Amino acid sequence: MLCVPVRRGLGPLCRAGPLSAWTRPQSRSAARGPDLSGIYPPIATPFTPGEDVDYRKLEENLRKYAEIPFRGLVVQGSNGEYPYLTEEERVEVVETVRRSLPTDKLLMAGSGCESTRATLRLTEKMAAAGADVALVVTPCFYKGKMDGAALTQHFTKVADGSPVPVVLYSVPANTGLELPLDAVVRLAQHPNILGIKDSGGDISRIGLIVHRTSSQDFQVLAGSAGFLMAAYSVGAVGGVCALANVLGRELCELASLCASGRWEEARRLQQRLIEPNAAVTRKLGVPALKQAMEWFGFHGGACRSPLQPLSEAEAQQLRRDFSSDGWL
Repeated sequence: MLCVPVRRGLGPLCRAGPLSAWTRPQSRSAARGPDLSGIYPPIATPFTPGEDVDYRKLEENLRKYAEIPFRGLVVQGSNGEYPYLTEEERVEVVETVRRSLPTDKLLMAGSGCESTRATLRLTEKMAAAGADVALVVTPCFYKGKMDGAALTQHFTKVADGSPVPVVLYSVPANTGLELPLDAVVRLAQHPNILGIKDSGGDISRIGLIVHRTSSQDFQVLAGSAGFLMAAYSVGAVGGVCALANVLGRELCELASLCASGRWEEARRLQQRLIEPNAAVTRKLGVPALKQAMEWFGFHGGACRSPLQPLSEAEAQQLRRDFSSDGWL
């Protein structure tokens, strides 16, 4: 089991002056940040037939997740449909998860918004709601102007003011932009930035991030189960994987195999996870993830509009993608 105790009560870090003055402590105990190693499901948000957040079903899912050796949960990530929730709903979902989450599990809360000011405000609210770490996605509406300098300034200001450590979030499939490598390396020096969730799937980039931040105690999480083993092989410490909402034990087993160097067993398991993972991510997305959750005993249900349910043909394809590798 890939768990370590979480140190709570992290206070805000003071500004260290200009970027050139940043110094990251050389030990994690000095940095006061948790070890991120392990698997996190980016949990889905269940809704009632009227599209209100269904907190009862959410709590039932949480009780089932508590039986799986996850390192923690990601709340209000892409699979939580956070763009469709109000700020109040986003905070209330985090509060609900915090009440149910065992104390040895890490709560990573998505707090990214389009403006730096709004991101910092929501990050502070997520920390007050019980988040241990803030997961901050790249702003993207004005993507043509979101170059390395703009993104470095954005994440620096958020990390300067955040009461909890920050994890960068690069998800080009949704945002249309990738957090530049040089910006990641620069931001890795900030004492309140713990790591990055990289969902792009470029293993050479992940390996280079690990290599170029090796002296900074910077932690890299794979953003998908489809390349989890490959990411571990180049130095990632874990993964935030949509498929973990459905096959959580299997993803934790894959992480354990990789961490212990049992690569042949890991390879066989990884190969069986590629097709179902693709089905609930790039092929069919969140509606497919929620449908698969229903098949495996969790509450998925409908998405909030304008996301539409799967067509009959899509549902049949989803079932084939899980059945062909023996999961159904």
